[in-house]
Amino acid sequence: MALSISVVVLLAIVVFLLIRKSGLKAGHAAICALLGFYLASSSIAPSISTLTTNVASMIGGLKF
Repeated sequence: MALSISVVVLLAIVVFLLIRKSGLKAGHAAICALLGFYLASSSIAPSISTLTTNVASMIGGLKF
């Protein structure tokens, strides 16, 4: 059985858990989200996208 989940949903869950359990303040999470928006519109965005695609395919290729 394969599990497919959006990276956005996964990161949102991680941020939610960090806010609830680890004491991450909502302001810090908002600043991180803004950084993500600015990174997405920068010239480094294609490199980040390629890196995350390659890591995801590497993880998807692991056999348990």
